[in-house]
Amino acid sequence: MRIDSHAYRRSTTASGHGQAIQATLVENYESLVPAMTNDPKDRHVLAAAVRSRAELIVTSNQKDFPTTALKPYDVAVRSPDDFLLDQLNLDPSTVVRIAEEVVADMRNPTITWNGYLEGLARAGLPLCATELEKRTAGVG
Repeated sequence: MRIDSHAYRRSTTASGHGQAIQATLVENYESLVPAMTNDPKDRHVLAAAVRSRAELIVTSNQKDFPTTALKPYDVAVRSPDDFLLDQLNLDPSTVVRIAEEVVADMRNPTITWNGYLEGLARAGLPLCATELEKRTAGVG
């Protein structure tokens, strides 16, 4: 998986956010929902993943997606922190550059690199924050 920094940056702006979300909408998955065996409240998520032929569901709510429910569809589940850490390991220069661009673009209030990393950790992304800190030692 490659990270498109331009698409990411567009998706973080007010005008581009809706476009990025619209491009990710899955349609016509509803008929698959009854066949899903994961948590009833999250069956629509797995059904949409199956319909779109997704290989991965990224969620903090992994307990509602047991392996037994995912395996028939060759879908895996990862936490956001693990997913971002995977991206960082696959393409470190791109992920670091995008993170630096996000920090540089922060306005009202501005944020320091260390403040950004602390925010990631507080938001449930401690592994990603730690790895970014290691890879950018001295940026602070």
